[in-house]
Amino acid sequence: MDKQGNAYTFIYASVMVILVAAVLAFLAQALKPMQDENEMVAKKMSILGAINVESNAQNAEEIYAKIIGESSYIVNFEGEKIEGEAFNVNMAVETRKSIEDRNYPVFEANLEDGSKKYIIELRGNGLWGPVWGYLALEDDFNTIFGVTFEHQGETPGLGAEIDRPDFQNQFKGKKVFENGVLKGVQVVKNASKSSNHEVDAISGGTITSNGVSDMVNNFFKGYENFLKNIERESHE
Repeated sequence: MDKQGNAYTFIYASVMVILVAAVLAFLAQALKPMQDENEMVAKKMSILGAINVESNAQNAEEIYAKIIGESSYIVNFEGEKIEGEAFNVNMAVETRKSIEDRNYPVFEANLEDGSKKYIIELRGNGLWGPVWGYLALEDDFNTIFGVTFEHQGETPGLGAEIDRPDFQNQFKGKKVFENGVLKGVQVVKNASKSSNHEVDAISGGTITSNGVSDMVNNFFKGYENFLKNIERESHE
């Protein structure tokens, strides 16, 4: 075959493409267990972050097992516990469903001081992609104990600031309900310091701030019946 001809060039290029694709497919398959493990550890670190517990890739699983362990479950829109593993719920899939049809994970944390916190999972949209996180509530099922927010590709120095402590710490002590009515927490410019339901938006990150506000309040609606049910049960 003429190595200078078009046919040879085409065949050679096709073979190389097939070989490279095969190698990449093999590597992806071989590395998938490691990637899945890393994602699982990162998720546990985020959940622990919502209750202000520091962890790293080396100790996250041990700390998670001690504080949360098997104390997790799924609830539906009516606030009823349903079958399934809370940790395995894919919120990217759930957010494509109507709010009434979603599965809502709940993680119960038992802290060293004897207190119990209830962690709910959140997911929404920022300016450039998804945003997500975890929000921990006190055992009054109304007061926010802590949050962690993460993002896929928000603008550094602007929307990306949602993962900074200065932004997240504003949520501590804020309230979900007022006189039994769901009010949530709004992310707004020049938030009132005395308000139980407002935090300051990120300067220059309006769309991401709005995305976080929508995410938090959308999921408060989803978890509302659960929070009211468990609060009522705790007083019976």
